[in-house]
Amino acid sequence: MAQMNPTKPISAFRVLVVEDEQSINDVVATALRYQGYSVTQVLDGHAGLTESVRAVYDLVVLDVMLPGIDGFEVCRRMRENGQLAPVLFLTAKAEAEDRIQGFVTGGDDYVTKPFSVDELVLRVSAILRRSGTVATSELLVYDDLTLDPVTEEVRRSGGLIELSPTEYKLLHYLLVNAGVVVSKAQILVNVWEEDYDGSENIVELYVSYLRRKIDDGRTPLIQTKRGAGYVLRVKS
Repeated sequence: MAQMNPTKPISAFRVLVVEDEQSINDVVATALRYQGYSVTQVLDGHAGLTESVRAVYDLVVLDVMLPGIDGFEVCRRMRENGQLAPVLFLTAKAEAEDRIQGFVTGGDDYVTKPFSVDELVLRVSAILRRSGTVATSELLVYDDLTLDPVTEEVRRSGGLIELSPTEYKLLHYLLVNAGVVVSKAQILVNVWEEDYDGSENIVELYVSYLRRKIDDGRTPLIQTKRGAGYVLRVKS
């Protein structure tokens, strides 16, 4: 798995969980506390906004379908108030336009219900790493693949692999999310950011480029999950 070098103890990371279904709220909070995070729980959008002002959080896990104020509106108001904590949406809406709305309102990632708790925990860790809350100066390592964020060197089984800037960013994103399936929409937002507004086919193209360099003649690491996206994982 990718290695992580925290800038502070895990117990110092504060996570706000905003979810109106008590059972889901408790499951998410328990899983995050088990990992060592400090977690605060609220059950509606108004309480989420109030709590986000009352204290400083490193990350907010935010349900979309909330009573009173929905999660998209909560996130939008947080951003208007200058609150920059990353937001991980929990959503039962899997359509592309709903996911895009989440990113447009200031969200950083999403998990579709029903979700794997293990995946949610991995995504929280990945978001904190991407946001700079945790340091990325150490090697990112998965199986025999390594990426050095300082020198930007990529190696597999010790051999140097030359990548274009976009290929490097794509591989970095897959490594940070190693073991987690990421969609084309998520890749576009995190790799191309605001610079591209065309077809998601560009993702397929660059994944194929990357596979030729990373996987050619070796055990494949970049797996396609049909209808879902891509994942960096040794195929079992």
